[in-house]
Formats: sequence, structure tokens, C-alpha cells
Amino acid sequence: MTRRIEVVALPTDVRFGPGDDLVGALLDAAADAGVDLRDGDVVCVASKVVSLVEDATVPLPDGDPRTARREVARAHAARIVADTPGVLVTETTHGFVSANGGIDASNVADTDERARALLLPSDPDASAARVRDGLRARTGVEVGVIVTDTFGRPWRLGQTEVALGVAGTAAVRDERGGTDLDGALLEVTEAAVADEVAGAADLVRTKASGTPFVLVRGLDATSPHGTGQDLVRPADQDLFRTGGPTAAEAAIGGRRTVRLFDPARPVPEGPLHAAVAAAATAPAPHHTRPWRVLRLADTTRARLLDAMATRWRQDLAGDGTDPAVIARRLARSDAVLRAAPTLLVPFVTLDGAHHYPDERRTTGERDLFVLSGGAALQNLQVVLAAHGLGAAWISSTAFCPDTVREVLELPGTWQPLGAVAVGYPSPEAGSPRPRPPVDVTELLLDR
Repeated sequence: MTRRIEVVALPTDVRFGPGDDLVGALLDAAADAGVDLRDGDVVCVASKVVSLVEDATVPLPDGDPRTARREVARAHAARIVADTPGVLVTETTHGFVSANGGIDASNVADTDERARALLLPSDPDASAARVRDGLRARTGVEVGVIVTDTFGRPWRLGQTEVALGVAGTAAVRDERGGTDLDGALLEVTEAAVADEVAGAADLVRTKASGTPFVLVRGLDATSPHGTGQDLVRPADQDLFRTGGPTAAEAAIGGRRTVRLFDPARPVPEGPLHAAVAAAATAPAPHHTRPWRVLRLADTTRARLLDAMATRWRQDLAGDGTDPAVIARRLARSDAVLRAAPTLLVPFVTLDGAHHYPDERRTTGERDLFVLSGGAALQNLQVVLAAHGLGAAWISSTAFCPDTVREVLELPGTWQPLGAVAVGYPSPEAGSPRPRPPVDVTELLLDR
């Protein structure tokens, strides 16, 4: 038998606020559209009106509205999935993954002269159940309710509606254990029915149409009822959580040296802290954390670079280098280290190193700590690159450790590991040079 599904918009003029009668407004909208609810119907309700009625709002911090919304999303996130200059993607306490945690700032009434942001309903399944129970109490009709919201999708342009809360209707149609047309066993087929219904509802409304309710009629009423939580993929099955091995490879391969920075864009605290935290995951001897990263204030930077320049001139002059060559080399270094929005000076501390009576083992111990510093530096730069920041690791401090320690008033156990210039790449930096191809057979040798 050919099935027929109807999707009917139920617009309303109501501008919802805390404590409003959501069920009454839905029934009025249905009556205005000439629709009587029937057993087996499904009503999609936009999460925005649910949140407004439930007063799920918070004040927006002062400042740029876009930045403020990101701050609210971060504060209410269970996990930061992706923090980029363009968008913050978070996992909410419900398990939903979305841009800015699904937080909305449009069409939200201000109170106490403060702009406010709208959170997702605290328990969308419970919200859907309350609407379903209210409709049953007032009409005697058994309908399903889906609370919907707009989400983006990985690797696909455009947004679509998805189901946050489900009551009285199917969430997932599980076809595993059945067979296809050729009789082959179906092993993975689970249709996200509630998401499909939510997407269908969006076909008959736009954001400005004043249509928070949509009726869907003709669905299979025999499917087992589910909840919105049925659609949240368990963490141990979620390949997108890490992106798999290729994501790590792409992140490492995406790190490039950047020497020309945009002076108008400061380095944000969040990405910098994330990069230093990643550096601290590097392996190190004896369960130590021997890495320290100094972020230099402008005056400290100037004092250090001036002292290092004096030492470098002395070294190069002692080598017999032409003064014009010395000047050019210093100018190239200054163009990066003095101009970068942020200058980091990484160190490895030898306080946790074991002491040996002979030079061979003492040198080996020191080298292990320095190697761990290299691993930390790689982590630092990879995470900076993932946040859209450029970095240039320059070795200069390693060639004058005594000068660095003297200017920065550090103990003799602190070994400098160069300097890292950090900032957003300048538009004039151009595309990075292509890397030469890697012949793994030249690097990975068998014996």
C-alpha cells in the first residue's frame, strides 16, 4: 500500500515568555489552521519556544555579542569539541554536539536592561512529555511530540532540524537483523526517524515565519516509542570524537612555520592555554614535568633581545663574519621576534634529573630532558596551528643560555629551548611553501 505523509505548518502570533501556556497556544494554532489532532499524529515544537516558556535564559556578558555568546556556550559546555576563530563547537550536558552549544540570542527579550541568551531546554525529553501529556489531558488524543532544534552537520553545508526531545513516537527505527531486497542480513541500519521528522517539519517554515509548531500525519504508529537520548551516540562508539588516526596526522602535518604576523590581532588566552596544556602531555623522564614557558612582556622582550643581539654580534664578529652580514641576520631575527604579537621562551628544567658521577651518564640524562622539551614544543605548535595561529620556533636562546638566565633572573637548572613567536598569520604571508616529499624508506631503517 502506498503511504502518504502530510506536513502542516501551524503558525502563531504568540511571542512566548516564561510560564506561558504552550499547549494552549499549540491547540489555538491548530484550530486556526483548520486542523483537528488525531491519534498517531506527531507535533514538532521548536526548542526556542520551549526554552522561552521554561525561562531557560542567562544574561549575555558585556561586549561583542558574538564573543559573549561563545563565552556563555563555553561556560555551559560539558566538553569543548572545536574552538576555532570561526566557530565554537561544544558538547552540551545533554550530549548534543553543536555550534555554540545551541545557544540562541535572536528574538530573546532583554530584561533588566541586559541582553540575554537562550539555552536549550534542560531536559528536552521531559519537555516533550509535558506537551504530550497536556495535549492528551485537553483533547483525549494520543499524539507524539518532538522538540526540535537547528544543527549543522559534519562535512555538509547548511543546517537542518534535529530531534532534541521525543515523547510518544519513535526516535530510531532499528532494522538490524532484517534483510534487504536480496535477502542479505542488515547489520548496521538504524534510521534516525525523529531527526527525519524534524527535518521534514522545517520544509514548511522559515525562521521568520512565526511557525514554532508543525503537524506531521501518517507516520508508522506501530514503531516503539523512544526518547531524544536514544539518538545520542555513546562516547565509546563516537569516531568523530577524535577523528581517528588521520585527524592526528592532519593536525601534525598542518603545523607550518609562520614568520609574518597580523599585528592587529592579539593572541587569545584560550588557545594559548590549550597549547601549553598540550605541551604538558609530552613524555618526560622520571615522571617529571620539566617544561616551563615564559610569555614575555614588551619591556622584558626588549631587554632580552637587546642582550642576545649584543652576544650574537660578539660571536659572529669572533667568527670573522662581515659586519653587513651580521646586520642582515639580526634584522631577519628581529623582524620575527620583536614583531610577533606574543613571544614565548620555552625552557626545560633539570631539577628532576638524576645525578651521576661520570660525564657520560650526566650528559645522557641532560639530553633526555632536552628531548622531552622538543616533544613539548611540537605539541605546543601543533595545537596553536589547530587554532589558526602561526608560530615560528627560533633557536637563538639556546646559543646564549647564560645571557637568557641572567636577563630573566632564572636559576642555572633552566635550559632555554629557543623562542617561539606566536600570532595570527598576516594576510601578506601568502601560502606556505610545499614540503618536500618524504621517502619513508630513507628514514625508517631495518636492521
